[in-house]
Amino acid sequence: MYELYIANRNYSSWSLRAWALMRGLAIPFEEHLVVFEDGSNWERFRKFSPNGHVPCLHDGETVVWDSMAIAEYLAEGHAGVWPEDASARAWARCAAAEMHSGFGELRSQCSMTCGQRVELHEKGSGLGADVARIDELWSEGSMRFGGPYLAGARFGAVDAFYAPVAFRVQTYDLPLSDSARAYADLLLAHPAMQAWYEAALAETWRDPSHEREILTVGTVRADYRA
Repeated sequence: MYELYIANRNYSSWSLRAWALMRGLAIPFEEHLVVFEDGSNWERFRKFSPNGHVPCLHDGETVVWDSMAIAEYLAEGHAGVWPEDASARAWARCAAAEMHSGFGELRSQCSMTCGQRVELHEKGSGLGADVARIDELWSEGSMRFGGPYLAGARFGAVDAFYAPVAFRVQTYDLPLSDSARAYADLLLAHPAMQAWYEAALAETWRDPSHEREILTVGTVRADYRA
């Protein structure tokens, strides 16, 4: 059976991508949650991940240590990771890759914290540009390929890659068009996302560096965590 290493659900957006994909496609796996600690987690995470980061997938002797690589590895043996239609598949891969490598302002200003609601001190032009591009992608995908998901009727890798953004939309109340907001709501209602969110709220440990990062960019208006 696959073994998937992840970190704290409340914070780890990268972990969520692989976890949501596997859970959403009903791919069985054994979960190993290794919590963040203040400071460097390099040595601890290097025990199971070559680059010292999560997520990391183990399949027997094979180790896959990047979320995009995990998606491609799973696609070799499981249907539904990417769309069957070639045009939709190309678009989905491009959109997922754009999320994988871009949107730096969103990442820096809106760190993932599932259980809190945060009012940003300011929303710079860089963040606005990132949100506008996400809105454009979400609206295009859901309309172009028939929806309700980004590349068609079923949840797949491109949706999993944008799953952390849906939590950021909820946490920071990011402005979206009606069509993009509907897609965010669809992701938040997905059973895999609901399971992740419920577990994130139940977490009692806190990572000081993540907590400090959130307080530098905004004011916490609500905290629903245990």
